Order: sequence, then structure tokens, then C-alpha cells
Amino acid sequence: MNAGKIYFEDVDLGDEVGPVERIVTDEQVIEFTQVWGREEGPTRFTSPEKARSEGLPEAIVPGAMNIAIMSQLITAWSPTVRLRKLDVVFRSPVLHNRPLTLRGMITDKGVVDGDPQIECDVTMENEEGTPNVIGKAVVSLPVRE
Repeated sequence: MNAGKIYFEDVDLGDEVGPVERIVTDEQVIEFTQVWGREEGPTRFTSPEKARSEGLPEAIVPGAMNIAIMSQLITAWSPTVRLRKLDVVFRSPVLHNRPLTLRGMITDKGVVDGDPQIECDVTMENEEGTPNVIGKAVVSLPVRE
């Protein structure tokens, strides 16, 4: 996905980031929860049975992992990108082992306190195209010398 070095002058409103296709596997979620260290034993993140007992269709990807995945969409775009802020809204649970599409669109561009920044709407959609997670990223990009 890395497009090489991107500079502030290279980006215009309406430009897209991605799309990136991704599947989050059971194994990735288990590894994440082990590193995360917040949950022990079967949880709604690692056990379909536990998730169903909590009213979910099956095991879900933890919110913190969804944020990390959305951050990767932006940071993998170019080695010159510096993610300053990412705000997200969870619209529906993200299920394991399902195709996801991550994408962004540049919605604003300007210099803030001497820092060239862009704003980018970001989404994580399920295989039906329904947004599971939406958000806004603020990114710094260097100016060409």
C-alpha cells in the first residue's frame, strides 16, 4: 500500500487513501487480547459462545484493535505521514474472519500552528459495504523543500 513519500503539496481534497482489504482472524484477536492483557478466559472477543450469551452474533474484534487497524491504514499510506489524532465511532460489531475494506478520503487541508495538516474521513466496512467503524484522522505531512 505504501505509495512512497507523499508531501503536503501532493494531496488534494477528495483524494483517497486505500482501499485496503483485510480479514481479522481468530488467531490475531487471541494474540491481541493476550498482549492487551485486559481479558482472561473466554470473552466476547475470543469465544463465540460467550459473545452469543451477551447478545452478539459471534465473537467480535476488540475496539482497541479496530482503532489500531484503522491507524495502520493511515500510517502505511506513506513513510512521511505522521498520525496526529484519530477519533472513531463504532457503528456495529466487527466480526472475525470476514472481509473488511478500509478507506479514507481527504476532507480538509491547511497549516495549523506552522504544521501542514490534512483531515481524512476513514471507514471500516464489512463485506456488504456497511460501515462498522467510522472516524476522522488528522495527519501531518512534510512540505517539499
